[in-house]
Amino acid sequence: MGALADVPTSVLAALDVPGFANVLELPELPRACVLIIDGLGWELLRAHPDEAPFLSTLPGGPLTAGFPATTVASLGSLATGLPPGGHGLLGVQVAIPGAGRLLNCLRWKDPEVDPRTFQPAPTVYEKAAADGVDVSYVALGFYRDSGLSNATVRGATYRPAEDLGELVGRTQQALREGDRSFVTVYHADLDSTGHRYGCGSDDWRFQLRFVDLLAERIAAVLPAGSALYVTADHGMVDPTERVDYDQVPELQAGVAMLGGDARCRYVYADDGAAPDVLAAWQGLLGDRAWVYSREDAVAEGWFGPVEPEMLGRIGDVIAVPYTDMAIIASRLEPFASLMTGMHGSLVPAEQLVPLLRVTRA
Repeated sequence: MGALADVPTSVLAALDVPGFANVLELPELPRACVLIIDGLGWELLRAHPDEAPFLSTLPGGPLTAGFPATTVASLGSLATGLPPGGHGLLGVQVAIPGAGRLLNCLRWKDPEVDPRTFQPAPTVYEKAAADGVDVSYVALGFYRDSGLSNATVRGATYRPAEDLGELVGRTQQALREGDRSFVTVYHADLDSTGHRYGCGSDDWRFQLRFVDLLAERIAAVLPAGSALYVTADHGMVDPTERVDYDQVPELQAGVAMLGGDARCRYVYADDGAAPDVLAAWQGLLGDRAWVYSREDAVAEGWFGPVEPEMLGRIGDVIAVPYTDMAIIASRLEPFASLMTGMHGSLVPAEQLVPLLRVTRA
C-alpha cells in the first residue's frame, strides 16, 4: 500500500519533472490536479456510497496518511513528499526545542518561529516550478498568509477561493495555464463539520454530498491531457470515552507540557522524570492506548525516518488511543475538548485515506 507522501512525488514524475519516482504508477499527462478533502477517510467513504455517488464509482484505493493522522502532518507530507519525521510538522502542538513552550502548527501565532526554517525541506511546488511547471494552490483566502501555508505552500501561486463555485472556477483557470500545470485544491468543511457534530451525524453526511459534487464539478472541467486525484489528510472517529488530563493528577505528575491532540498525545516530561511519566501513563492508559517512549516510537518507524533536529519536537512519552477513547484536557484545551469527531491515531479509520482518479486524455 502506498503512502500519502508518495502522491506529490508520483505526480511530479508523471509531469516529467526529473528526479522523482512514479511509485504510484500515475498516468503521464501534462496537467494534474490534486483535490485534498480534509477528513475524508477511506473507511468513511466506503461506508457512505449513497452520499458520495460520484466518488464511490471512481477507480482507486487506500493510502496510509502517516503518523500522526493530522492535517498539519499530512499537508507537510503532501507539500514535500516526505514522511512527518522528514519535514518536521509532527502534529497540532509540538515543542519548540529549547524554548520551553509549544507551537500550535494550525494557528501558528508565535512570531519567533519562522515557518521556512521550522519546515526547512524544499516543497514539491518549488521543485515543479523550477522545472517550468505552472503551479497553483487553490483554497480559502483566510489560509493564504498563515504559518502553516508559509511552511507548506511556498513555490505555488496561491489562488484564493471563498466558496465551492470559486474552487471550481479557480481550478479550471489554473489547469489551463502553461504547457504543464500542477494544481492543488484544499477544502476543509467536511473535517470541520465532523469535529463539531461527529462523522456519524446527519450534518456530516449532508456535507459529504457537497464534497462529492465538488469533485464531480472539478472533474467536469478538466482540460484534455489532465488527471484529477482525490485524496485526504486523515480519517475520523467519534470517541465516546473521554479521559481528562486536567482531572487526573496521576497523569500530570512530572509533566512539563502536554502537546499533540486527543488521539495522539505528546507528553513532555520534567528533567529526569520521563521514566516515571512513561510508567504512570502506561499503568493508567495502557489497556486502551499505545503508550511509548519517544525512542521506542521512533525505532518502530511511526514517523518514518526522523531528522535529528526534529527529535526534540516529539514528546518524551507518546500516548495513542486504539480504543474508543480520547485524551482531552478540559482546562488547557477547552475548545478542542468539546469536539465530537477526532483523529490522529494509528488505527485504520484514521490512517487510511483514498486516492481516486479521473483522467482526460
